[in-house]
Amino acid sequence: MLMKILRPLEIMRSQIVAPVSTGIVVLFMSMNAVAADRPDSFADQVEKLSPAVVNISTTTIISDGPRMDMPQFPPGSPFEDFFKNFGDNNNRQRRASSLGSGFIIDDAGIVVTNFHVIENAEEITVTLADDQSFKAKVLGKDQETDIAVLKIEPGDTKLTAVAFGDSDALRVGDWVLAIGNPFGLGGTVTAGIVSARGRDIGNGPYDDYIQTDASINRGNSGGPLFNVDGEVIGINTAIFSQSGGSVGIGFAISSKLAERVSSQLAEFGTTRRGWLGVFIQEVTPDIAETLGLEVAEGALVSSVNENSPADSAGIEPGDVVLSFDGKRIEKMRDLPRIVAETEVGSNATVKLFRNGKPVTVTVVLGEREKAELVGLVGKDQQSDKQSFGSLGFSVENITAELAAEYGLEDGTTGVVVTEVIPGSPALDKGLSEGDIIRRFGQRRVEGAEELATAIQQAEESGRSGILILVEREGRERFVQIGFAEK
Repeated sequence: MLMKILRPLEIMRSQIVAPVSTGIVVLFMSMNAVAADRPDSFADQVEKLSPAVVNISTTTIISDGPRMDMPQFPPGSPFEDFFKNFGDNNNRQRRASSLGSGFIIDDAGIVVTNFHVIENAEEITVTLADDQSFKAKVLGKDQETDIAVLKIEPGDTKLTAVAFGDSDALRVGDWVLAIGNPFGLGGTVTAGIVSARGRDIGNGPYDDYIQTDASINRGNSGGPLFNVDGEVIGINTAIFSQSGGSVGIGFAISSKLAERVSSQLAEFGTTRRGWLGVFIQEVTPDIAETLGLEVAEGALVSSVNENSPADSAGIEPGDVVLSFDGKRIEKMRDLPRIVAETEVGSNATVKLFRNGKPVTVTVVLGEREKAELVGLVGKDQQSDKQSFGSLGFSVENITAELAAEYGLEDGTTGVVVTEVIPGSPALDKGLSEGDIIRRFGQRRVEGAEELATAIQQAEESGRSGILILVEREGRERFVQIGFAEK
């Protein structure tokens, strides 16, 4: 059947090409030239790059609680102490393992991977392409960008390292290669193109993802995305999938962000991000019209931290940041990323729109991590209650009192739902008081205020809703809740 279909097409092609006009011949030549740009094979690149890609396995100790429900006895019963001791001493612990990928950026043994690959790991093993294995230690990790840097001691083993390329030079449609450890298979190569750039997937304030249709699956996380020149232009991090497998929508952290963060983690063990000290919101068309802006772009300053670089430079609430350090701010979310990437202590020129006129100020950029240490960023989260009217629920950080009230295990930490409004989107999706919120999208939730910030950013950026991971009675599930229409 296949030959019956192809053969008439071949005959038709010969009939058309023979008497063609000059214009059509030129067209065919142009198409062939484009096709020639496509590599006949990626084998040479794969052979060269594969030794730099590693498999990462982690081990974590997990407690499953007591083996069985203990019977209840009256106070003073001779069996009471026996079964109490039996229950206390029979909490089961097991070793949970997970697999991921990474890549070597320095032949001294520096390995880059995702934060979520090694999160909570008690033991990390790095396995090379030739099956040699090494124990690894964490040099530094950053949850906000989902990047971690490891160190192995290779001894006499000669390692192959790869270099970061320029993700800004990528164009939609460029060829890319992904090499990693999907499903623990190891050394798997897939190819595709850049499907989109600058994606925000709700993973954090610095989202700048490359979207690709190269097949990425579980276990590819932390592995490199290469351009055709063999340079790392991304770290494979997430997929969009309803089945758990690849559907051709994968996301990689851009090398521009990854190179800077991994360099800081390797050198200092932590990040050193620029800090401006403002709270911002999106400039909607209505806001732009009200302020007299011709185009709805930039970041609207809603408040300014006292004693912050922005405060010292004279930035005021109501200002619209149009550019920072020479870089245009098209969308609100551009500003946090650009500020974070700017050198701490540098003089940055900030172009503002104020009272219908352009204004330029110079800011001496601070360090976000130092500001957090002295309490200039955020505030005490120990007892903050956060309410989300457009979603219909409230949360608080888990305290001993709340744990007792909702029947949670002693020592439980995180954020608990304390109120669900009748008739709200949250109630419609089955959210209940006592549910523990573990993740916002793919990002772990540590505190109520952190969750509030993430939800505010999602709503201000025009998203239709949020995706949260909810734990109830020891079982976890993702819940998507839409914002109520205003």
